Amino acid sequence: MKTFIKSLLVAFTLGVVTFSTSSAAINPGSRPTAAATYKTGIFSTADGKLQIALDKEKTGPVDIKLKNAEGKVLYAQHLGKKEQTARLRLNLSDLPDGAYQIEITNGVDTTTHKLTLSTNQPSTPSRLVAIN
Repeated sequence: MKTFIKSLLVAFTLGVVTFSTSSAAINPGSRPTAAATYKTGIFSTADGKLQIALDKEKTGPVDIKLKNAEGKVLYAQHLGKKEQTARLRLNLSDLPDGAYQIEITNGVDTTTHKLTLSTNQPSTPSRLVAIN
C-alpha cells in the first residue's frame, strides 16, 4: 500500500512539473499572446498641429507616446483592448524646437516616427524700394 501511494505521489508530481513547464514555454517572459495589429497615419496640419489617426483590432491594447530627445514622455495615450480607433490632434506650439519621437507599441512590435520642430525666422527684404 505504501509503494502504491509513493508511486501515485511521484506520478502526480511529474504531471505537475510537466504541466508548469509546458505552460511557461507557451508564453515566455509574460509577453502578450495576442498583439493587436494597427495602422497609423501621422501628418501635420496647416496651423502646426500634429494629427495622429490609428485603427486597430480588438485583440489587444496599443500605446501612443510623444517623447523628447532625452526620452522623456511628453504625452501618452493608452487604447484598451476593446477600443478600435483613435483620432488625436496634438498642439505642439508650446514645445521648443528640437527632435521628438512618436512611439506606437502593441507590447510586441514598436513603431517609431521621428519628428523635428523648427521655427522659420522671418526674413527681411534685402532691398528697399522707396517712392517719393
